[in-house]
Amino acid sequence: MSNAPLMPKATAVWLVDNTALTFDQVADFTKMHPLEVRAIADGDAAQGIKGMDPISTGQLTRDEIERGERDPNHRLRLSESKVVLPPAAKKKGPRYTPVSRRHERPSAILWLVRNHPELKDSQIMRLVGTTKTTIASIRDRTHWNAQTLTPMDPVTLGLCSQIELDFEVQRAAKEKPADQAVGGATLLPASETTRRDEDEASGHQHDDLNVDAVFAKLKTIGGKKPDDDEE
Repeated sequence: MSNAPLMPKATAVWLVDNTALTFDQVADFTKMHPLEVRAIADGDAAQGIKGMDPISTGQLTRDEIERGERDPNHRLRLSESKVVLPPAAKKKGPRYTPVSRRHERPSAILWLVRNHPELKDSQIMRLVGTTKTTIASIRDRTHWNAQTLTPMDPVTLGLCSQIELDFEVQRAAKEKPADQAVGGATLLPASETTRRDEDEASGHQHDDLNVDAVFAKLKTIGGKKPDDDEE
């Protein structure tokens, strides 16, 4: 048996007083030590505790007790509950922050805004349990205590765990990837470098043609000068 009955010590008191079960059987059913059950029987322990009937609470049946009384090696089995409780639904809302820690939330918000600007307001609300109005006032420096606020790590303040902070930061990084660094040395695409080489080659050819034309013109001019002198 993996589960213990409700109020195991009170159940042990009732079983010791009202049944002929062995100490080992009672100890196994209530998940207690046999010596502790013996101390209850001797009156050395559980004084003043009123016994609780496991039959009336539906945790044990009369047939199961009689079977255990006939066979000392029999181990009592806890009856299955007929009432099925629905799973507790998680409440959606900001994280609860103890009163002693609430005055430290603005400092934690300021730290998150400065060190992790990629975080959304909803993520900051989950981490430190605040409101959008407070976050906006701290971003805009319109908070009533903005002049004296000092950024403080919310993990150090105990407002959230490091695992929770890392999870929100990673989620924000996936949703909004970081921009590529500006000003770093990068390689140009091959199309641009090839086009530049072609432009330079055509420019050299054009320069060569211009030089030849200039020299040819100078020769013609130089040839005409002697004729002018003879005249």
